[in-house]
Amino acid sequence: MYEDDEVVAFLDIRPIARGHTLVIPRVHAARLEDLDPASGAAVFRAGQRIARAMTRSELATDGTNLVLNDGRAAFQTVFHTHLHVLPRWNGDRVRMGIGLVRRRPHDPETTAALIRAGLERLTAEEHQ
Repeated sequence: MYEDDEVVAFLDIRPIARGHTLVIPRVHAARLEDLDPASGAAVFRAGQRIARAMTRSELATDGTNLVLNDGRAAFQTVFHTHLHVLPRWNGDRVRMGIGLVRRRPHDPETTAALIRAGLERLTAEEHQ
């Protein structure tokens, strides 16, 4: 349905909704961690473009979920990083899953500190 030098996009063979599209980078990356930032940006640019096209098409979407499942714990089943572009309509009754909508409060300061520490480690690895 769509392709350029960096990505290919096609309809999901088991769609959650009409127009459910997958955007994949041409370069192989099993996990998000393996995907270079430029390729990741290309994937999301294409996803945004497709979402905008769905709004302007006869599908006349009211919204979009962009979903990237990274790793088995996140329900990744195909180990080539890809972005789901899931068209949405008001009242469509599509549910993303109980675990995604249930709020689980955690200490925000501690959680942010843990993530900052991970970012510092990542920066150190990148500069080695």
